[in-house]
This record gives sequence, C-alpha cells and structure tokens, in this order.
Amino acid sequence: MTEPAARGLLVAAPRSGSGKTTVTLALLRALARRGLRVAGAKCGPDYIDPAFHAAATGRPSVNLDSFAMTDALLDAAAGMAGQGADLVVAEGSMGLFDGVAAAEGRSGANADVAARYGWPVILVLDVSGAAQSAAAVALGCRLYDPRLTVAGVILNKVASPRHRRLVEAGLARVGLPVLGALARDASLVLPERHLGLVQAEETGDLAARLDRLAELAEAGLDLDAIAAAAAGRVPPASGALPPPPGQRIALARDAAFSFVYPHMAAGWRAAGAEIHLFSPLADEAPPEACDACWLPGGYPELQAGRLAAADTFLSGLRAFARTRPVHGECGGYMVLGEGLEDAEGVRHAMAGLLPVATSYARRKLHLGYRVATLLADGPLGRAGARLVGHEFHYASELTAPPDETEALARVTDGEDRPLGLAGHRRGQVSGSFFHLIGPR
Repeated sequence: MTEPAARGLLVAAPRSGSGKTTVTLALLRALARRGLRVAGAKCGPDYIDPAFHAAATGRPSVNLDSFAMTDALLDAAAGMAGQGADLVVAEGSMGLFDGVAAAEGRSGANADVAARYGWPVILVLDVSGAAQSAAAVALGCRLYDPRLTVAGVILNKVASPRHRRLVEAGLARVGLPVLGALARDASLVLPERHLGLVQAEETGDLAARLDRLAELAEAGLDLDAIAAAAAGRVPPASGALPPPPGQRIALARDAAFSFVYPHMAAGWRAAGAEIHLFSPLADEAPPEACDACWLPGGYPELQAGRLAAADTFLSGLRAFARTRPVHGECGGYMVLGEGLEDAEGVRHAMAGLLPVATSYARRKLHLGYRVATLLADGPLGRAGARLVGHEFHYASELTAPPDETEALARVTDGEDRPLGLAGHRRGQVSGSFFHLIGPR
C-alpha cells in the first residue's frame, strides 16, 4: 500500500526580523511532540537554520531554492524532506516575495516554493509599533501574488491584550484568520553572530529552548487549525541530487567547518559515495583511504590560531593534495590559502596550497547568488560546466585577483551581471568563496 504524500505549509513574513525562525521552530517542536511526523525545510540558501529544524523534529531538513536549483533538483530536495513525513513546514527567508529579478517561479523567493507545491502560507506579523495597520500589510501579501493562499496569520511581539484586540479587529476587517499570538519575550531569541544564528550544535541548551518554544506554541497558537491548513503536495524522492566529487570523501566537520547543504551530502550518499568525517580542530588529517577531500565553510576566522597550530592536519592536507583532489568552500578556501588574518589583525599561516591570503579584520560584506562557469576540469565538474552557488561572508582578499590560468571560474551575480574571475585552482586543489548548490 502506498503511503499518502506529505502535505506542506510555508511560514513566511513581509520582511526579515519578523520572527519566522522562532515560530517555525515552535511549530516543528510542538507538532512533533503531538506525534506528527513533521519535517522542516528552509527556502533560500541559508545553511544554518536546517540544523535547528532537524534538532526540533529529529528528521532531516533541506534547502529549497527556486533560483539556485533546477526544477529536478528542487523536486528532489523537497522529496527528501517529505520522505516518511506527514507534514513539511518550510521556513521562508527575508520577505515572502523577496528574490532576484527573474522569471516567475525562478526568483528564489519563498513565494515560488509555496506556489510550486500548493503550500498555504502562514504569515508571521511582527506587530510591534502597529495595530490595525498590520492588517493592511497582511492584505497586501494576500493580494500581491494570485498563485498563493494565505491560510492565516500568527501575531508576534504582541504588547498586551488590548494591543492584540486592535490588531485582530483590523485582520477581521480584511477576512484573515488569526491562528495565534506570541508576546514580546527576549528569552525566545536564539544567540547570533556575524553569519546568523550560533550553530545548533554549539547552542548547549538547545533542547530546553526548543521545548520552551513548543510550550509557548501549545499555549498561544491554534495547532489544530495550523495542521489542518496544510495542503498541496510534496514530490516523491528522486535521484536528481548532486553527484559526489569522489567515491570516498574526506569531509572536514567541526566548529570551524560545518556549512554543508543537506542535499549535497544526501546526493553523495545516494550515489554510493562514502563520507568520512575528520576534525581539523582536533588536529586530524584527511583519512588516507579517501580519494577526495572537501573543506566546507564555517568559522575558521574564529579558530585561526588553533588551525595554524594543527600540524598534523596541515601536513596531512598537503600530502593528500599531492595525489588527490581537494576543494574548499568559503572558510575552507581561506584555510587552503597562505594566511588568514583574524579580527584582531593577527596573521596565521594556513595550508599554503592556493595563492590567496584573507582577512577578517578588514571586514566587508559579500552576499548573493553566484553563477559560475568552470575554467578547467576539477572536483566541481568539467571545464565549461555552469554551476549555481551562494556567497555570504565578511572576509577580504589581501592578494591580487587570479588570472584565467589560475582562477576557478568566471562568475556573474543572480541577475547576470559579470563579477569577473573567482576562486583559485592549483594542481588538484581548488577553492572559492561561493557555496555550491547545484548545476545550472
């Protein structure tokens, strides 16, 4: 007998900072405590929130990105989330309609995902500083895109019972149901740092925080109505996930190296690859039995001194790179370089495998999609292959830009504006600041 397909919901908001993550985690934990097989997903390229979703539900969470993913990859990732689940609760990023200038359905906006799968939207409204006017914002969200259904509204940062009555009066006027409310509470805020939330595995009291959020959801949200609002479809799991860079992959994994998109690792495993974790911070070298090494992004800028002193890791990485491919993304790219300057301006020697030096002291925000055309064969694919990734970091390069003989790729932004050459390659070693999401 075929198991019924999972239904879905999108938790979104008119803007960033409205409380989407708080509400999503509260819902995920509360519904899981009720015995529902609920899974999370994150719209857009955020690589931190899925780990919080997984901690709340005990199930894998994935990224869903209508710009960076082909239709086949998007459906494969959604199918991965829905496998064995009754309900998928997707968390939006930024505002509901925020994305790049692109064709309808391909902008990277949360709305594209909800429209593609027929998932109703639960709109989170930060009502601090507003009352009936909040209803005008919610009405605009309901009318802006006819592809969407707004199932109801959750009020966040409600100041008092009177405040709630005024907001609800406005929403009643426009015919939008209120599915619950959360009061202002500073204790609900998860700790943050420069790239977003402090990672789930570093939040020592995370289980207690999640249970507290679930209790607030049980007290303040209409969980029955929210679960009943779920609709649409989740596609079946498929094999359209990204291929592995090798058969036995040495994957750095610790507090300095943790940003791996869930669909990437799932694709590697689905293709039969073995993933062997090692910790540079514990001074471990890439396992000798592996045939490729991958250094993901993370926070090496916060661990530069420890990494520079990790002689076994650095010497083992150099030896590995003499005979097998090594690729670094963002933080991994910085560690493959000659040196890393920390926030205090102290330079720490790194692996010296790529001709680049970086600084976290000279901070500059780099953020956005990257469409890359590879200039040579390597771990990411063949020369001429087009890939999509995302860049989000504050590091600056201290060395001269690469030329075509040593650059990894020629890149544009999400709106096809040329950004020149990016990354480096030398022998079998390559790296760049963008995090790979999939093929173009």
